[in-house]
Amino acid sequence: MPSTLAALLFLGLSLSQGTSTQKQSLSKPVIWAKPSFMIPEGKLAIIWCQGTHGAAEYQLHFEGGLSAFKRPKSPGMSNRVKFPIPSMTSQTAGQYRCFYRSGELWSEPSDPLDLVVTGLYDTPTLSVQPRPEVISGEKVTFRCRLETATSTFFLLKEGRSSRPQRRYGNIQAEFPMGPVSTAHRGTYRCFGSYNTHAWSFPSEPVKLLVKGDAGDTTFAPTEHTSSDHWDSYMLTTETRFQEDPVLWDHNVQNLLRIGLVFLVLVALVWLPVEDWLHRKKSQERASRASSQECRRFRAQSPG
Repeated sequence: MPSTLAALLFLGLSLSQGTSTQKQSLSKPVIWAKPSFMIPEGKLAIIWCQGTHGAAEYQLHFEGGLSAFKRPKSPGMSNRVKFPIPSMTSQTAGQYRCFYRSGELWSEPSDPLDLVVTGLYDTPTLSVQPRPEVISGEKVTFRCRLETATSTFFLLKEGRSSRPQRRYGNIQAEFPMGPVSTAHRGTYRCFGSYNTHAWSFPSEPVKLLVKGDAGDTTFAPTEHTSSDHWDSYMLTTETRFQEDPVLWDHNVQNLLRIGLVFLVLVALVWLPVEDWLHRKKSQERASRASSQECRRFRAQSPG
């Protein structure tokens, strides 16, 4: 019994200490932008910061300095706040991070959000060499050209998980790709830029058609190329973010508390059971000893 009780108490203490340690640290919040990380000049952008339900205040930092702060209207009811940018400009484009406060503790900064303004320069042209219809395994090269001299070009494939590729050049940049597979099928556009967060208008779309392995005779892409589709893409694309780590931490803490309560209940139930088993074994040993004593007495008595 002492060893069992000691083990239960040790586990309970360890869980309690783990929960106490987690209470002293706040996980970083999650930050993202709507409708996309790319916002046309003059359009509305909304930056969301997601922390914990216990957060009392949120801060938004722009390029390393405090930009805005907000306190939830109903603390405990919501775990996120939004920071609207009414009209996107080159002055509001840049890198954002957010923080939140719970009690006296401030969280770690969120991962950076690079917010881009588009539609500031002329429209580039995009082409693909050797041709837009290729067979799986071939190599292709996208060429983005902007007559008004620039320093940086970005190539972007339409799709929610797409990330822009960057190349440098004066009036043109090349984006080699391959060997291609059917996963490269799709619609591409490019942008010119003088800095990371200020881009030109998007180019006209270029559709890459990739014929697959033997038996696949189609060159069909996976996306449409209409301007309406690009507008829809701009309205639905956003920076991807993982499941809220803050909520995950709170779930872990709750599970630890439940585990600690369970261990205490097990101890409370097991102790009387173990005591009863101990008494029962003692009684059985006493009974066996008494029986043996009686048998010895009878054996020693004269017939």
